Amino acid sequence: MFRIKETIRGTTLQILDVELDKGESFYTESGGMAWMSPNISMESNMKGGLGSALGRMMSGESLFMTTYTCTEGKGLISFCSEFPGKIIELDLAEGKSMICQRDAFMAAESSATLQSEFTRKLGAGFFGGEGFFLQKLTGPGKAYLEIAGEVTKYDLQEGQMLKVDPGYIGAFEPTVGYDISRVKGVKNMLFGGEGLFLATLKGPGKIWLQSMPFSNLAKKIARYVPKKG
Repeated sequence: MFRIKETIRGTTLQILDVELDKGESFYTESGGMAWMSPNISMESNMKGGLGSALGRMMSGESLFMTTYTCTEGKGLISFCSEFPGKIIELDLAEGKSMICQRDAFMAAESSATLQSEFTRKLGAGFFGGEGFFLQKLTGPGKAYLEIAGEVTKYDLQEGQMLKVDPGYIGAFEPTVGYDISRVKGVKNMLFGGEGLFLATLKGPGKIWLQSMPFSNLAKKIARYVPKKG
């Protein structure tokens, strides 16, 4: 059994440092590595074949993934956050999965698999803010997610529900029901500022919510970007 060591450091723009022994490997999306020691080799491929690669593209990742392997001694590889927020560690047992928002995947041990997760309900697909495809990580192995802003974690009990603006959903266990419901009241829909639909998360299971959807940040920044003319 490999004993890979990881350290998450930093506050606003966090960094994931991974220490590898000879033969151990980690993978990430194309361009996801920040720096590494010279005894780390890299191999880019369509991990899982063309079908898996196309599915991952639907969920916001690159067509090619890159695997980094330590060739001798001890090696170091680091991954950096792409936006202000938190890096979340998932320690997934054999067959255990986690459903994540599009583009949440950061890196994982080679034993963990990343694939797209099809949103089966039409309402959730059309109006959930993430489209028909989310990301699904399955163990065994450790995987890491990038969550925008601060993170709030809830453990929903059987039948317990929470209504959430879809952009604030970071990740949830597969046991959690995910659907979309229309905001009640015409004035609420037109002037409430929350759009026409909210996501409904129903227990049992754990959920991770993010405090700053990247789309909201982009809209705020766009207001200050000079426009031609």
